[in-house]
Amino acid sequence: MPVAEASRLTLPVEGMHCAGCAGKVERALAALPGVSGAAVNLATHRVTVEGEALDAEALRDAISRAGFASPEEATEIGVEGMSCAACAGRVERALAALPGVNAAVVNLATRRATVRHAPGAVDRPALEAAVRAAGYQPAPEAAEPSPGDDTPSAASPDHHAAPPVRGEEAGLRRDAIVALLLAAPLFLVEMGGHLLPALHHAVGGPAWNWTQLALATAAMFGPGLRFHRTGWPALFRGGPEMNSLVALGTLAAWGYSAVVLLAPGLVPETQRHLYFEASAVIVALVLLGRWLEARSRGRASAAIRRLLDLQPPTARVERGGREEEIPAAALRVGDVLRLRPGERVPTDALVLEGESHIDESMVTGESIPVRRGPGEAVVGGTVNGAGSLRLRATAVGSATVLARITRLVEEAQGGKLPIQALADRVTRWFVPAVMALAALTFLGWLLLAGGVAEALVAAVSVLIIACPCAMGLATPVAVMVGTGRGAELGVLFRRGAALQALRDVTVVAMDKTGTLTEGRPALTDLIPAPGFDKATLLPLIAGAESGSEHPVARAIREAATERGLPVPAASGFQALPGMGLRAGVGGHRVEVGADRFMAALGLEVAPFAAEAARLADAGRTPVYAAVDGRLAGILAVADPVRPTAAPALSALRAMGLRLAMVSGDNRRTAEAVARPLGIGEVRAEVLPEGKVEAVRGLRGAGRLAFVGDGINDAPALAAADVGIAIGTGTDVAIESADVVLISGDPRGVPTAVALSRATLANIRQNLFWAFAYNVVLIPVAMAGLLSPMLAAAAMGLSSVFVVGNALRLRSFEA
Repeated sequence: MPVAEASRLTLPVEGMHCAGCAGKVERALAALPGVSGAAVNLATHRVTVEGEALDAEALRDAISRAGFASPEEATEIGVEGMSCAACAGRVERALAALPGVNAAVVNLATRRATVRHAPGAVDRPALEAAVRAAGYQPAPEAAEPSPGDDTPSAASPDHHAAPPVRGEEAGLRRDAIVALLLAAPLFLVEMGGHLLPALHHAVGGPAWNWTQLALATAAMFGPGLRFHRTGWPALFRGGPEMNSLVALGTLAAWGYSAVVLLAPGLVPETQRHLYFEASAVIVALVLLGRWLEARSRGRASAAIRRLLDLQPPTARVERGGREEEIPAAALRVGDVLRLRPGERVPTDALVLEGESHIDESMVTGESIPVRRGPGEAVVGGTVNGAGSLRLRATAVGSATVLARITRLVEEAQGGKLPIQALADRVTRWFVPAVMALAALTFLGWLLLAGGVAEALVAAVSVLIIACPCAMGLATPVAVMVGTGRGAELGVLFRRGAALQALRDVTVVAMDKTGTLTEGRPALTDLIPAPGFDKATLLPLIAGAESGSEHPVARAIREAATERGLPVPAASGFQALPGMGLRAGVGGHRVEVGADRFMAALGLEVAPFAAEAARLADAGRTPVYAAVDGRLAGILAVADPVRPTAAPALSALRAMGLRLAMVSGDNRRTAEAVARPLGIGEVRAEVLPEGKVEAVRGLRGAGRLAFVGDGINDAPALAAADVGIAIGTGTDVAIESADVVLISGDPRGVPTAVALSRATLANIRQNLFWAFAYNVVLIPVAMAGLLSPMLAAAAMGLSSVFVVGNALRLRSFEA
């Protein structure tokens, strides 16, 4: 929990309207331990709290319990120079200690920190100063968009983690090559001399010893300077990290050798050994390992780059009566565009003229191109087929579907899973523990063997073999690759933690309308009561439904229009959630709704009982109509089941998951849909506000995922352990869900579950390797059974193994 040592902290408060509200907030905060006073400024809607060791999160909780809200915002900042989990933990603690910061999460894989804080409570310069105080450098901020420019920094590659990784990779590649060139002669001569004594006699001697000093020094303080530049300051601040281990180990080997060469009288004759080659080769191998790791991390973030590359750089726009090509970044809402066959759609738009099939697979994961014609939406980044289209831009920059998808993937990749907590606790003390073990190793060998050289070699091996990098990368790299692969398959994890939560789900509850069904009901039956006829009844019902956007209302209006019947205007429209609606149409009072609505009106629906049962058994939804207080008839609408619903549910059953359906329809209709799909548990006739209770009742002792359309199902999505929203390619920002299926295909549910399980299995493999590697090889190094050069190679390969294992998720198929 972040604690501010400052004696004063100011937080915003929403929902206050009067002095009574202000007093309530002040009393709630003043009651907290450590708070000496709280003063609310009602004009600015802010509260200033005074006290000692103020806990920002506790203050926000107190405001929430008082019935108000203290909003927070997130600021992202790149961090350069981190090399291991200990670095990430140090930066996290430095940022979390700032006044006004509620939480800070550092992702070692993306080299970015996400800081949650009260609006205006902390600015970027303060965050950058905290990063520098921790011993690292903040990455340059992406260029801000110019006034009037709708193109967000998020749409620029500079905003993302991938380009910094590529820049880091280039620097590491250069340094690794230089270090390898410097270390190669030392390694070949010294190691070759053991195999070919003649080589040792031919090259050895004083001249070679001075050559070793020159080459090793160049490697140590040339490409190896990066270790000393960050390792020693971290060590002196009491927060040693991976660079500290490498700097200490290589300097010990190089320093001992320099003393032997320059002041041999200080060392017993039997201990006058040179380890220049060890110091240089360690630098070269560690840099080589980091280069390979950065290269692999760059591949792990490829999903973001592929999303960014979907947007074409230019667009053809109609300006001043002629067609011209302009940068896509200069597009504005309302621009009229021309799209030729085979071209990529430059931004979200509406088709004005033409017809074509659009390949939306890169956005929705759906491989079959979809037909688009006048009045239909197309998504930026998708590929046009054989037709030529005239479009009007409806969204640009950060408002486009592609930008929103990219932002969701970034947010998920930057999240921290609960499973990472153990690694974080261990790595906080890992480097100091390794340094203590190295010191004990040196003393032990010195006392037991009596040789400074042997003790030094063993201690250096301990310092070099330890690898907190692998522990720090085990989780975030797998999350990066897993969420990126999910985006390619049309599955967006809005929160990284949903990956872990979905793995543990035992029950999947699904909404019916729009989830298991197409969400496009059609009128199938209309049976008037005695005294009414279809030609007069249907226009009255359609007129009453004209004020409703419910799918059933649209089906009734469309049926009247198709039959050539007039749809009169309605007045006094009143929607009754969970019941029906009431309106005045053509001088009549018309009421349309479920049987419970008719019962509430005192109308007996028994005359239609047989018809209602028949319709419900056929999977159709019965709806009753009353005119001027008389039961006027029964009509039915049917919403066809999605063709992909059955295979999706079959796949979920094969995974051992329990299936349930929640619907507002009457039980007969709901069961008629559930039966052929193999759903055993049905909660029917559930009012919108009752879905939350239904979800809680279905959960049982396990975890539950609820699948809905993200509109009427928002409370249920939020109440479930994992909310999965069936979205569309044009609506992906569904705030109440943890996972969004942008293709709108229920087969995305088993894909999401399978990907979650695969990612968590990958993380467990990585964590096992990271811990086992250190637990096994550190004692081996302490025993003197591992040379420093082999230790350096093993340490570098450990991180590469973890990242490489995570990259296997790129080939995941459901």
